[in-house]
Amino acid sequence: MIRQNKKALSERDIRTKYITPALVRAGWDLHTQIREEVYFTDGRIDVDNQRSTRGTRKFADYILSYKPNIPIAVIEAKDNKHSVGAGMQQALGYAEILDLPFVFSSNGDGFIFHDKTSAGGDLESELPLEAFPSPEMLWAKYTAYRGIAADIEPVVAQDYFVDGSERAPRYYQQIAINRVTEAIARGDERVLLVMATGTGKTYVAFQVIYRLWKSGVKKRVLFLADRTALIDQTARGDFRHFKEAMTVVKNRNVDTAYNIYLALYQGLADSHAEDTYKQFSRNFFDLVIVDECHRGSAREDSKWREILEYFSAASHLGLTATPKETTEVSSSEYFGDPIYTYSLKQGIDDGFLAPYQVIKVTLDIDAEGWRPPQGFRDKDGNFVEDRIYNRRDFDKNIVVEERRQIVAEKIAEFLKGNDRFAKTIAFCVDIEHAEGMRRALVNANADQMAQNSKYVMQITGDNEEGKRHLDAFIDPNEPYPVIATTSKLMTTGIDAQTCKLIVLDANIGSATEFKQIIGRGTRINEDFGKRYFTIMDFRNVTALFADPAFDGDPVRIKEVSQHEDLSEIDKEGSELASLSREDSEKEYRATRKVTVNGVEVTVLNERVQYLGEDGRIITESLRAYTRRNVRANYATLDAFLNSWARADKKQVVVEELKKQGVIWDALQDEVGGHFDPFDLVCHVAYDQKPLTRRERADDVKKRDYFAKYGDPARKVIDAILDKYADNGLEDLENPAIVTLDPIKRFGTVSEISRAFGGKEGYDVAIRELTAALYRAA
Repeated sequence: MIRQNKKALSERDIRTKYITPALVRAGWDLHTQIREEVYFTDGRIDVDNQRSTRGTRKFADYILSYKPNIPIAVIEAKDNKHSVGAGMQQALGYAEILDLPFVFSSNGDGFIFHDKTSAGGDLESELPLEAFPSPEMLWAKYTAYRGIAADIEPVVAQDYFVDGSERAPRYYQQIAINRVTEAIARGDERVLLVMATGTGKTYVAFQVIYRLWKSGVKKRVLFLADRTALIDQTARGDFRHFKEAMTVVKNRNVDTAYNIYLALYQGLADSHAEDTYKQFSRNFFDLVIVDECHRGSAREDSKWREILEYFSAASHLGLTATPKETTEVSSSEYFGDPIYTYSLKQGIDDGFLAPYQVIKVTLDIDAEGWRPPQGFRDKDGNFVEDRIYNRRDFDKNIVVEERRQIVAEKIAEFLKGNDRFAKTIAFCVDIEHAEGMRRALVNANADQMAQNSKYVMQITGDNEEGKRHLDAFIDPNEPYPVIATTSKLMTTGIDAQTCKLIVLDANIGSATEFKQIIGRGTRINEDFGKRYFTIMDFRNVTALFADPAFDGDPVRIKEVSQHEDLSEIDKEGSELASLSREDSEKEYRATRKVTVNGVEVTVLNERVQYLGEDGRIITESLRAYTRRNVRANYATLDAFLNSWARADKKQVVVEELKKQGVIWDALQDEVGGHFDPFDLVCHVAYDQKPLTRRERADDVKKRDYFAKYGDPARKVIDAILDKYADNGLEDLENPAIVTLDPIKRFGTVSEISRAFGGKEGYDVAIRELTAALYRAA
């Protein structure tokens, strides 16, 4: 009898009556060590033709922590109708994501224990409820597994900083903080952490420093960056909690009374007779953190390396979103392989980073090249060299004014069709190009410029007025500037939370630089309506998305040699090295460009590309992509028709196909007409002639399928068919449809049900109506 009652309990009841009490009896604290129903992702944002929806969040039934923010175990619970181990595979998947070694499944009768630390013993074992291991037992196994000796255990168990707010680290931030803290506590001299732009590298660095500092392991810390904006953002952001223990090194002034030092490396290695960093003793710092370490520190001949070598007694932590691995330059050669990587793809899948769509605009002179007619002169009256100019030449060697004009017009057209105040960054070839694009965008947005002259601004290294408004551009509360034209200044380190449009009109051949640029748009700010962003590509730069290494772990390809010839630095390295001047980057400015006008420029092709479920941009046509995805699930038309007919709710099939990559709204726009998902699939995937929703509804009415019902019921059915014709399948399957206009005019819910002989009769009628709709041809 007791067994039967237990099987009647819900999963929540099983947790409350059996699992939680077993944990408490084993010594786990209900308030500090046991977390129940823990959501650890936000749910991927799906973008469908300018509309976005959140997917399902992942959550674990229990996460057990030895101390707050030091999780070590996950439990998946099931109701008692399931076996004790029914949740194990699901729990193992969560443990893999959360980096947890101890995994449990339970149905209230006992536990299945999967112990990843097991060496020589059983990997899985069954435990009765009263034998759940204590926190101390699992912690001892954890420290042995991680190689944490007794003398460093207090460092690993050091509390996180808590400021009284509700902010808590995300799961991947916990993993990064704990792995780095463990590694440095163990004595690792060099550590590399790779986290996508917008995922909180600075917050991770702050917590690592705080825990190492408070535990007494690292008493003095140097945080190095190469942009004033990065230092300012860091000091004003998470590092502000260091208060009087922190200082920013400026103007060669060194005060050794502090614990946390923030500095531009250019300010420490300033090419004076005595570099500023030498005012510190070699052993002064215990920890040196290099932000954006893919830049200068990756090169052996850089000033970064001089500083790092001078403070070689300290532990060195490199932070980057884009580790640099070329035949000449290597981040991992110096720092080692990443201790943890949280990628752009993972961030988008988890819903912590904004997905993107791509608008590729191909101009005829870019695709086909432009050759000046015989005797053609530039604006200065000089003959233009007779050769074919192509995408690589435009705005670098030759300026075609009409090309700039059409680029500006396409940008303005997009903003006018979506949001005139969507923060936009236009990446240009160089400073002159950024100046010219500002002018073209001013003319293309004359109405907004009349309202506020800061609507479009040039923000480049040499433009003091523009740089003064950089903070306003990245501040979500400041409406102006809206459009920023730039070349190199804004490629990295700019926290543009509400940037919704990134324009690529520069020739970018480096995947590292491209990824940094894309990172300007990946932050989410739901308070200001920023859930995704758009990339408008005029130079086919987004072809770099196809690079297999774009979002994978870095692979070291630089050969290690004691006698290395560094005479030839890779092109991207030299370009990025040129940015190493405090807030006045040596952005490329051509000394002489040919400027021409009177050239006819047209848009050859414009195409929207979407982010697929696999995290890759869909490069094939939307029709071909849909056809392939549908046929992967339903090889034949009959297979699809059978599945559709069997489904109690057709919307379930629609949602499943959406998960498989079908982008419904975009597909509807491409096909045109007012088609149901059923007809879109049949047409695109199986070459069937589609019927509009109105045609299907009218066909049902003409065939008089519902003559058996009385007049009140038939009027309701006609109204439902009209509603379907206007709004489609989703309304048809919604029971609340009877409360909507025009159906509700025929009575209350109960009155309408009575017209069909009761609720069951109404449900039967809707099923018959659905079958009739999709049987009509």
